[in-house]
Amino acid sequence: MEEETKVEEKKEQEVSSNERRIRAITGIYYSNPKVQEILLDFSKNREVIPRYFEGFGKRPDILQYASDIMELVKKGATSFHASEEIWKDPLQLNSDMTRDEASKLRDGWDLLIDVDSQFLDCSKIAARLIISALEQHGIKNYGIKFSGSKGFHIIVSGKAFPKEFDGVETRERFPEWARAISEYLMNYIRRDYNIEAGKIISGNELEKRTNLSKEEIEEVYCTQCNKVARKGTITKFFCPICGMKIERKEIKTEKRKLKCLNKKCTGFLEIENEKEYYYCENCKDENKKFDLNSDKHPENFEKVKGVSAEKVADLDLVLVAPRHLFRAPYSLHEKTSLASVVLKKEEIDKFNPKDASPLNVKVREFMPKSEEEEGRQLLTAALEWKKNSSADEEKAIERKYKNKEFEKVDFSKINEGMFPEPIKKLLKGGLKDGKKRGLFILLTFLRSINYSPEYINNKIREWNKTNEPPLKEGYVKSQIEWHLKQKKQILPPNYNNQGFYKDMGLLDEKPDAKNPISEIARKLRENK
Repeated sequence: MEEETKVEEKKEQEVSSNERRIRAITGIYYSNPKVQEILLDFSKNREVIPRYFEGFGKRPDILQYASDIMELVKKGATSFHASEEIWKDPLQLNSDMTRDEASKLRDGWDLLIDVDSQFLDCSKIAARLIISALEQHGIKNYGIKFSGSKGFHIIVSGKAFPKEFDGVETRERFPEWARAISEYLMNYIRRDYNIEAGKIISGNELEKRTNLSKEEIEEVYCTQCNKVARKGTITKFFCPICGMKIERKEIKTEKRKLKCLNKKCTGFLEIENEKEYYYCENCKDENKKFDLNSDKHPENFEKVKGVSAEKVADLDLVLVAPRHLFRAPYSLHEKTSLASVVLKKEEIDKFNPKDASPLNVKVREFMPKSEEEEGRQLLTAALEWKKNSSADEEKAIERKYKNKEFEKVDFSKINEGMFPEPIKKLLKGGLKDGKKRGLFILLTFLRSINYSPEYINNKIREWNKTNEPPLKEGYVKSQIEWHLKQKKQILPPNYNNQGFYKDMGLLDEKPDAKNPISEIARKLRENK
């Protein structure tokens, strides 16, 4: 208890120290006419929100004049955050808007790639590879800036993309098309990134930076489709009585022993050995009998030298969502007191955070002057890749569950006392952040266990009243109605989804189930 108190005190001291440092320079820094000019120019037709060290200002908001910047700074603003989307009138935005209403108000969007590794040197590698990928796809004009901490922002103007593609207006396809491009680029650079990051994160350096072993950070690819292979376990059993031997994949044996398959034998199987193997959910073997795996076809699997991009230095390339905000160029960062400075591509490798000192920044234009249609090749490649990738995933899921008989679970006997602990914790309410994510978890959970519409409606509204402040009635109502209309079951997010349970502080310990619904189903089976 004493150690926890000391840790909290240390955190408070660091926060107060950071706050004092950044507040000491905001007035001087933002009074620089060149910084004001860049901020105002970039803010045209964007939603721009000030941050007051720990919290954001009201939404929507805009910047129109230099006096707006200084007025907000006098009130305590420490940074400014802008939207990727370009709006006809940002001040008409509101959280109760439907998708169609927002689409009509949206005039366009810029492609913003957020390279945000936990290690600056890995972010440099990713940024350089992404820029190279953009150039290989015909993008000549792009902007690069330091995020202010350990990452970089790369922007491609919406003017680079065709106004219409496949009969659809590009402005209407946000965030889907922007997200598809980001995912495509991550996949495009993945192997090169793994190799280059592996050169600087190895041996003792690996132990310093992560808690993962060398084996845990390696990636294996299927050479037929170039997708990352999944790891599985093959367990070999033997019967000590009759000598029967069998192999089984992905079998859990810790809770009960398996009876010998020889009908004349009364023995139980014991484990002889276990071994790992890799398999591809996308491909089948040459006879099209089973998913391709390294146990039967080792020649079809390649272990990539280096590290896993996702496990060692996760890149947040898909932070693309409606009304998503990012740090505006030359805005300060609250934790580091550094400026989000604009860079040239040849400066990335030698960049040092000291170069972003707010007192001696070089002010440059962030927004590129793109040529018309220079982004068509990238958009075409990304959407084609996304289409094929989605089709592959659907086929893999269909193959996985084809001809499988699932036990029908009767959820009618569930009471709130049987709810998983993260759900119970969430239902207590009092959320300041993550309210929309919490609403999504609760709606999908309650719908999945077949609670009545009346119960769901009342429960959600009771929960929302406890939040600080509550979500707007219009938004809650529209979400409840939408979920109740869905015929297809939408499961709540899995526990390992970092953006939900862990990020919201709902997990006190590692769950022994993948999903709240599978946890409930298991409890019912055990009770039965």
